[in-house]
Amino acid sequence: MIDRATVERIKETANIVDVVGEFVTLRKSGANYKGLCPFHNEKTPSFYVSPARGTCHCFGCGKGGNAITFIMEHEQMTYPEALRWLAKKYHIEIQERELTSEEKQQQSERESMFIVNEWANEYFQKILHHDVDGIAFGMQYFRSRGFRDDTITKFQLGYDLPDRLALGRAAMAKGFQEQYLIGDTGTTHGTGICYKNDRGELIDRYAGRVVFPWISSSGRIIGFTARVLDSRTKGVNQKYVNSPDSEIFHKTNELYGIFQAKKAIAKEDRVYMVEGQADVISMFQSGVENVVANSGTALTLPQIHLLHRFTSNITLIYDNDAAGIHAALRGMDMLLAEGMNVKVLLLPAGEDPDSFARKNTAEDFKKYIEMHQTDFIQFKTELLLNGVTDQTQRSEAIGSIVRSISFVQNQILRDIYLHDSAQRLGMNEATLINTMNRYIRDGKEQKATEARREQERFQPEASSQPIQPASPLQQATKVETMLIQLVIRHGEKIIVDDAQDDEGNVYALTVAQFIHYNLTSDHLGFHNELYNQIMQEAVDHSGEEGFVAEQYFIHHPDIEISKLASDMSFDRYQLIHAQQMLKEKETEPTEDEQQQKEKKDRDQLREQARHLLLDFKMDYVTQHLKDLQRDISLSISDPEKMMKLMAEYKDMQQIRNSLAKELGNDILI
Repeated sequence: MIDRATVERIKETANIVDVVGEFVTLRKSGANYKGLCPFHNEKTPSFYVSPARGTCHCFGCGKGGNAITFIMEHEQMTYPEALRWLAKKYHIEIQERELTSEEKQQQSERESMFIVNEWANEYFQKILHHDVDGIAFGMQYFRSRGFRDDTITKFQLGYDLPDRLALGRAAMAKGFQEQYLIGDTGTTHGTGICYKNDRGELIDRYAGRVVFPWISSSGRIIGFTARVLDSRTKGVNQKYVNSPDSEIFHKTNELYGIFQAKKAIAKEDRVYMVEGQADVISMFQSGVENVVANSGTALTLPQIHLLHRFTSNITLIYDNDAAGIHAALRGMDMLLAEGMNVKVLLLPAGEDPDSFARKNTAEDFKKYIEMHQTDFIQFKTELLLNGVTDQTQRSEAIGSIVRSISFVQNQILRDIYLHDSAQRLGMNEATLINTMNRYIRDGKEQKATEARREQERFQPEASSQPIQPASPLQQATKVETMLIQLVIRHGEKIIVDDAQDDEGNVYALTVAQFIHYNLTSDHLGFHNELYNQIMQEAVDHSGEEGFVAEQYFIHHPDIEISKLASDMSFDRYQLIHAQQMLKEKETEPTEDEQQQKEKKDRDQLREQARHLLLDFKMDYVTQHLKDLQRDISLSISDPEKMMKLMAEYKDMQQIRNSLAKELGNDILI
């Protein structure tokens, strides 16, 4: 792990203009810089970089952050990977903290496996491009599939010689340990590029096959798929051979092509899912680069979570046959339950993504996708009910459709699907709503049961006691509760309507957006995850016409959110009732008086939000100062560490005093 001092040095050294400038053409605009946003397509620059604050922000899509978060988002890296990227750019030597003996051994084993795979990958590529047999057989095969040389290089494709002893001899000659070459001996600490026969010889697992390397999203070789050549498929038991599961490779958790596709997925905000490696390569070569494959495995949660890092929108593209349709249905509910927006595209009869991509230009392929992809509900309705007259089968099909709708996370979208389905099916909408609510309740009960069993498994002595979940109000500070109450009551109301960017473009912020932007710009969030969910949903819906936060959350399908919103709105209803009692005594305000009142209400609401945000930050700083005091008292024996902590303590005191002045308090150091 990177030690704290090195992390701080990287943060201090990284220049936001310099870092963003590697990917975006920036030009000076007053005290800031601006350019075209790298995260979405635009013609007018709305991406601003502030060297004074060390941050960037897009007024179009809302993405931004500091130098580290920008690299994480743009290059789709983890936090440690982004730190290493910046360290390399600024020639900062990475200082790792001291690892335990067990950590050192595990890290050494993983790194050794990566090194073996990197070597094997270079070995297969070298044979493909420079060996006589590699050119004659391997390269000829790839070219017969229509792969261009630049595409072959892009996906690092290779070829393995038929000699089943050659790879093992070459690896041992390079000094690699046998334990990292083999992988079918009951251990996960080997790559599995070889296995041992009865005579103890190292046998090449991929001999005589073309090789497709699996590359992780961070660019490391984690495994291989090897395919026999077309002329040898007849009578061959295994057409494809994959690396066995290991410490660094689990095929069910990976997606082929993710490394090549990740930037296009993030930019297009959509991913196309196909079945095989050739499908990915052909589509990528045709110009549709945001494509990955699950390579014949059933879709898994780790694969969905991997995709969700880049986008929430997925289109499943499969063959228009029984197997393709089954693949499209498989995992659909899992995608919906994880918050993915699902569409399905079936290709013309007899075509697969590979063949269709080779027959069509990128423009024609994209046009076909746009014209023929359908949302999951339309796909499932047409599939399950087309030509069905039996009432029992029809009832089961409708139940399956409604069950899928129940997995949709966006409440408004779910309501639209139900309304649309009621019209398509000729059903009473209330009936479908009741059925969906039953599925939702059953799902919540099942999750609660699973959670209880999981807790009982780890705490058997407490299994006889009912689980009492903590109230959301008990998990949050008073200021957090007041902030989320403000979001629930007034989240959709505009409190900033005259802000301008450097180009003079006017933009507005609602209460939810104002609070969210102020928190996230300082990398802060609520301790209570339910509050974070409410905050995010309020921001997501703020721009929607007719959205009223209070009504939305009071009628939220999540019972905990609904109850919380109702509790937080109770005194508001009392106030409304009192106002109605006095309404007869009031005179109708003039238009000018009404405008003045609205302005006054808006200003008060903005001031309330600003003051609560300052209180929130003050609470955070105060707690951090307490933590630093504790750490300082425990570091007496380490003068160097204590000096660093004291310096940080002094900085935090200055921040506290600055906040106190804004709050109107006097604090002395």
